[in-house]
Amino acid sequence: MRAVFLDRSTINQDINFDTIEQSVDNFSNFASTSDDKIVTRAKFADIIITNKVVISADVIAQLPKLKLICITATGTNNVDLQAAKQANVQVCNVAGYSTASVTQYVFAMLLEYFQKTSQQVEDIRAGEWQKSSVFCHFAAPVEELAGRTMAIIGYGAIGQSVANVAKAFGMKVLISERKGIESVRPGRVSFEQALAQADIISLHSPLTPETDNLINKNTIELMKRSAVLVNTARGQLVNSKDLLTSLRSKRIAGAILDVLEQEPPAADHPLLQQSMQNLMITAHIAWGSLSAQQRLIDTIGTNIGNFKKGHLTNRVA
Repeated sequence: MRAVFLDRSTINQDINFDTIEQSVDNFSNFASTSDDKIVTRAKFADIIITNKVVISADVIAQLPKLKLICITATGTNNVDLQAAKQANVQVCNVAGYSTASVTQYVFAMLLEYFQKTSQQVEDIRAGEWQKSSVFCHFAAPVEELAGRTMAIIGYGAIGQSVANVAKAFGMKVLISERKGIESVRPGRVSFEQALAQADIISLHSPLTPETDNLINKNTIELMKRSAVLVNTARGQLVNSKDLLTSLRSKRIAGAILDVLEQEPPAADHPLLQQSMQNLMITAHIAWGSLSAQQRLIDTIGTNIGNFKKGHLTNRVA
């Protein structure tokens, strides 16, 4: 079997691909692939591996040899699943590989936000401690996570992991019910109650028609003025313009974002034009510790091996 990875540059160069190479007869990869080159590069492949390259119905129709599409992610919106099913092309993803990585990111950024770690270190490098008239020097006030309330919006594996760590920090955890659901399940609170009571709101929901634009002017109005929003899920969950207005006016205290609506974002994205102390943005890195990336690739290799044995794992279509 021949396999081709269409966007190898989405995975760190130090990651080992042995599990995939051992599962196929021929493995080729390309750093990235534009839409007009997909068919040419995949025309002899039995297996396509893609992270973000879009495999449309038109592409699938032009690849009669194609038998399997492996998505190196959990989300499947870059593959036309219905077209794949109609063409008898199986599709698999990988779930659960990034739980520890995303959880670590959430608390690394929250600790940075409340502890002001980078600022404390930079002050020492600048010689500020040496000038102090007392034994200690605070570059900025430090706050504690203990005693704060965190609302988890999206209680899958990652949400559950974040909740467990929050409890270890001595935080109170609220598990939000889905927005618009009148019957609140035991152990949860309504979406509106979660927003109103939380000091920290951590988003872990998938992108669906119901969660698109979930955080907007109206829902931000429900939050405490001291609230901090964390989004490691999907950029489209948050209305960027409404968030920017709220941060400027101090309607909420801060935001930590690892995702935006378009990635990479346009150079003129409104949130990237600002230099505000209450806004921290990273470039969709929460998922990608080296350990998580290795688990991801190893699982793709397992998926391919199982496909060859006739029982595909992590099948989504």
